[in-house]
Amino acid sequence: MTEQEIFERLRTILQDTFEISADRISLSSRLYEDLDIDSIDAVDLIVKLKPLVGSRLNPEAFKAVRTLQDVVTALHGLLISPSQA
Repeated sequence: MTEQEIFERLRTILQDTFEISADRISLSSRLYEDLDIDSIDAVDLIVKLKPLVGSRLNPEAFKAVRTLQDVVTALHGLLISPSQA
């Protein structure tokens, strides 16, 4: 899966689950400041993202993410190098 495909999936999840309008969603969007994703929402987001990477998804891998680009990069890294999960 490419980073663009991951971003498209992420965009769909944000729109469907959190009712965030498409015009607010870009790679540079900050989760907390721009999209109002709080810590509880972040857990929900991780649950929704888990099917992309399966059991390799470790919430610790997402502690440092701040933007959607960070999320895409972290997921892509897990997909291409599952031993780092």
